[in-house]
Formats: sequence, C-alpha cells, structure tokens
Amino acid sequence: MLDAVVVGAGPNGLTAAVELARRGFSVAVFEARDTVGGGARTEELTLPGFRHDPCSAAHPLGINSPAFRAMPLDRYGLEWLQPPLPMAHPFPDGTAAVLSRSVAETAASFGPRDAGAYRRLVEPFLPRWDTLLRDFMSLPATSLPRDPATLARFGLAGIPPATWLMRRFRDERARALFAGLVAHVIAPLDGIATGAVGLVFALAAHARGWPVARGGSQAVSDALTAYLKDLGGTVHTDYEVKRLDDLPPARAYVFDTSPTALARIAGLGRSFEGYRYGAAAFKIDYALDGPVPWTAEAPRAAGTVQIGASSKEIGTALRAASREGRAPDAPFLITVQPGVVDPSRAPEGKHVFWAYGHVPHGWQGDLTDAIERQLERFAPGFRDRVLARATAGPPELAARNANYVGGDIACGAASGLQLLLRPRPTLFPYATRHPAVFICSSATPPGPGVHGMSGHNAAKAVWKRLRSTS
Repeated sequence: MLDAVVVGAGPNGLTAAVELARRGFSVAVFEARDTVGGGARTEELTLPGFRHDPCSAAHPLGINSPAFRAMPLDRYGLEWLQPPLPMAHPFPDGTAAVLSRSVAETAASFGPRDAGAYRRLVEPFLPRWDTLLRDFMSLPATSLPRDPATLARFGLAGIPPATWLMRRFRDERARALFAGLVAHVIAPLDGIATGAVGLVFALAAHARGWPVARGGSQAVSDALTAYLKDLGGTVHTDYEVKRLDDLPPARAYVFDTSPTALARIAGLGRSFEGYRYGAAAFKIDYALDGPVPWTAEAPRAAGTVQIGASSKEIGTALRAASREGRAPDAPFLITVQPGVVDPSRAPEGKHVFWAYGHVPHGWQGDLTDAIERQLERFAPGFRDRVLARATAGPPELAARNANYVGGDIACGAASGLQLLLRPRPTLFPYATRHPAVFICSSATPPGPGVHGMSGHNAAKAVWKRLRSTS
C-alpha cells in the first residue's frame, strides 16, 4: 500500500508529492492529461517554433515561494530569467509607471507627489520579506507565525480594501499601477484584503523580480517532476480519475483539483456547496513578427505589462466581469512578453506574446476585438505584427484544465471572505470529512498562482496524519 496518492500534476499537486517523498513517504501522482503541468505548461499553440504558456507565464510568486526555494529545482533545469524591468504600466499620454526591483525607481515613476507615500508603504516590510511571506502564505497555519508583529502590521495595511489603501496616493499613476496589481487575482478593488494582494505583488518584485522560466513555464513542472522521481515518487499521466476506486490503495489521497471535482470523485456530497467560482479569463496567445510596438519606452524592457488607462477604468472592467455579468468595453489586460529576456521562445527575430482580459464566469463570447483595441491604444500598429493567434475563452480554458471551472483561472473566486478562507471557513482547509482525503489545489490557502504553497501546506496536514496513524 502506498502512503499517499496525489491526483493532479499541477504545481500544487507535484509540490505536495515532493514534500511527502522528501520525508520518506511512498507517493504516486496521477494526471488526467498526457503531460504534467496544470497551470504551468508550455505548448506550440500557434505556429511551429513559437512556444507559448497557456496559463501562467511570469512568476513573481514562484521565485519567491518558500516551498520552491527549499528545493534544488535548478539542478533539474529550472532557470529564472529576469527582464530588465519586472513590470510596466503605460498610459495614453505615452508615459509609463514601472514596478522595478528598485523601490526608488518605482517611486520616482509615480511622480513627486506619491514617491514618498509609496516608499513609506513598502520599505518597512522588505527587510523581513522572507519571513513575512512564509507567514502570509502559510495561513491558516499548520504552524504559528514566525514574525507575528510584522504580520500584524502587514494586516493593518492589507486587510482593508485596495480602494482604501490607494487613498494614500494623490495621482493616478500610482493608483492605476496598484489597481492593476490587485486585478491579477480578478478581485474587485473594494473587496476585503485586496490591499494585501497588491502589496504582495509589489514586494515580490522588489525582493526578487518577476521572472519567466527559461524555455517556458513547463520548466517549473518538469523540474518538480524530475525531483519527485529522484526521491522515489512515480508519475502516471493520461490517467483520468472518476472515483476513488480508480486509484491504488493508499493511506492518504491528496487532490490538486477543484472542490467540485473532489466532491464528485470522493463521494463527499454537498461538502463544498457554498464554494463560489468567480469571473473568468479570455486569453490570447500571439505569434508576432517582431516586438510589441509600445509607444512608451519602459514597456519595451518589461516582462509583464499591465494595460489600464486609469484606476477607474480598471475598477469598471473588474466590476463588469465580476458583478454585472457582462464583458467590459475596455478590458483590463495583463500581458507577458517572454522574448524580452528569452529569445529561445520563438524563431529568430520573432516573439511570443500573451494577453488576457476578464469576462463573466462561463462567458461564451469573443473578446478578441476589445483586447486588440486596448493594445492598439498603447502600441499602435500591434495588429500589423500578428502572424497568428490562439484564443481561449472560458469554455476552452475549462477544457484545457478541469480546475478552471467556467474559465475561472483562480479555481474559485478570490473575493470576499473566500479570498482568505477557502474552500470553506475552517482552521483545517486541507482536510475533508473523509479522514484519508485532502485537497491541495489553488482552492486552498494561499490561493492562486504558481508557487506550490497550497501543496506544501496540504502536505504538512497529510504527513501529520500519516505519522499519527503509523
């Protein structure tokens, strides 16, 4: 009998498996698709030689992840590449604010009226960043906070809505960039703890940047898989699990799946009936015959570029998709251009480019024209660079990854109390009413992103149970 079986070979499932194997437990992973990866894959979606990331592409939480940093993933081929600028946020007047590794450079891009306010906001946390992040990403904890005082100060700044925190800024440049940071989790700006979301992304950039993985995000998943195999774990792909009886006998079963799928497979009935899925993404992967022709200079050097003319425009787009059930006329866009630092992703002189906007849950329309109108506002002539595009709305995203229910790439709405208490209000979010069944997906704390911490935290709960029953 195995000690643990993990269902789903995304970053969280693989991390959970590694953490258990590192502690001497026998582990097997079962993945429905024919390759590992989940939200960290790389595929030729458009033309031969153009290697795209179907979901996550830039990894500020990955390089900062306490779980990943404790693993020798570089020995298994994972190499983080740092763009000259982590992120840029252009404006219609041809200028841009930036999120730089340097706090001073970032603050200066906001203008003199907000430079001091930004420095006062972020600088107190940077000296204790690693401890703060571990405490923040381990809550609800299987261990006590290591620095409760800093965590409490962070909570005072971050628990209120982002709209409150943004009142510190007098001008639109800082407000728009910060609003864009919050929008990475598709959360309306006036939601609880959205200030913390923006702060985490900003601090992550200042601490270690917003890198891409050389060759694509698949490198993250491949490194985790190779490490797991060296630890004695096994991985089975092209193996769909429809019920627990489809799996070999084990002392524990760990699911990197949506709560909906877990309840169905494990026979948990209505255990997660209150769990909410949120707004969806509409994503386009482009093959380009050259770099994006940004009007502003800063975005040309940035790995990630946020597109939203103002905090008001960003807030309007988020409300439309999350609360009003309609696609925004001017969608907020998150874009990634890996070729700024990794020319291996496309043939010589060509580029891959990644962009998505937010749409209602399960939306079946086409946002392509609205996305490209937004891009043309800040990069005139963009459409002339397009060689091919691969579009994926909510139905296509859900078909690619079963965790993206209705196109929700966060595996559950990251808003309201569910941003903090997922998949249900409990001090034991990784356990279920079945004593041998656990959940480790992005539906558990600390939530979405390629960081493996949901898997790490769940593994703690699992190995404590395995040791108590051995």
